[in-house]
Amino acid sequence: MPETLADNVANHRFELDTPEGMAFVAYRRVGDVLHLVHAEVPPALGGRGLGTRLVRDTLDLNRSRGERIVPVCPFIVAFVARHAEYASLVQGR
Repeated sequence: MPETLADNVANHRFELDTPEGMAFVAYRRVGDVLHLVHAEVPPALGGRGLGTRLVRDTLDLNRSRGERIVPVCPFIVAFVARHAEYASLVQGR
């Protein structure tokens, strides 16, 4: 399992490198707000909790940086709805 989330600023995505491929959350920066537009996990790792870890690590990193987010990706929208501890990161709340 990958160890550390990396912010690949050049490609506008947060990445977890795995032996089976790259898991990532793509984002679009609008001013000081990050729009989290797409989350993707290698098919070989689907259903193993990597998507949840990826999103949790992304949101934790955003929180540590004091960044606000707009979840666009349906997986991230659902994750934030189920985890109230991240609601304060959402722009407009």
